[in-house]
Amino acid sequence: MTTLFISDLHLDASRPAITGLFLAFLRGEAMHADALYILGDLFEAWIGDDTPSAAADDVALALHAVHAAGVPVYFIRGNRDFLIGEHYARRAGMRILPDPSVIDLYGTPVLLQHGDLLCTDDLPYQQFRAQTRDPAFQAQFLAQPLAARIAFAQKARDASQSRQAAMKGGDATQFETVTDAAPAEVAATFARYGVRTMIHGHTHRPALHTLEVEGQTCRRVVLGDWYTQGSVLRVTPDGMQLQSL
Repeated sequence: MTTLFISDLHLDASRPAITGLFLAFLRGEAMHADALYILGDLFEAWIGDDTPSAAADDVALALHAVHAAGVPVYFIRGNRDFLIGEHYARRAGMRILPDPSVIDLYGTPVLLQHGDLLCTDDLPYQQFRAQTRDPAFQAQFLAQPLAARIAFAQKARDASQSRQAAMKGGDATQFETVTDAAPAEVAATFARYGVRTMIHGHTHRPALHTLEVEGQTCRRVVLGDWYTQGSVLRVTPDGMQLQSL
């Protein structure tokens, strides 16, 4: 009995080896899991379910095969692929969950989220997030021709990379702080949802954290990214292990 959690694969045509690693994971270990949870940023970019991508087609087929084998596949949208819709979800056999969501994991309530909502010190990003999650904005964006959406996505990516480069070139400590989960928001989130375990991705800082919140010992699990290798959290009724592939 094992439930698998992954996030931040950032699948992209420029890194076919990682796509191959993920497909092997789906065709192997994932086929025998109790469930598979993907906590966002499955793809490097997503500009609509009509996004032309051979890799996305292959991934949809492999994910649907996991679903067809009787393994539930759940997905929480990330900051890179928040426009994944129900059409692609049906192709992939996965169920889209709200961000955040509380699940029952072997009798324990666990809060799942992508993780960007915890980075409240990054005010410009939170403003951008609020804008792009607005249903009216998304409807207007998706109504544009594919070429216009591609151009917008490239412009947004270039701006993000320039901003991160500028931040890294300044105060390194401030960059680490701004792009990580804010401790106060982490504590507030535990208190808000009344859980003692949280699993998320986004920050690319894999770790198992223990903290005290309102007199309760809580555990925050941060999933790793798949830029150079795979990262998976394996949970059984007896415990959990965060490991590289």
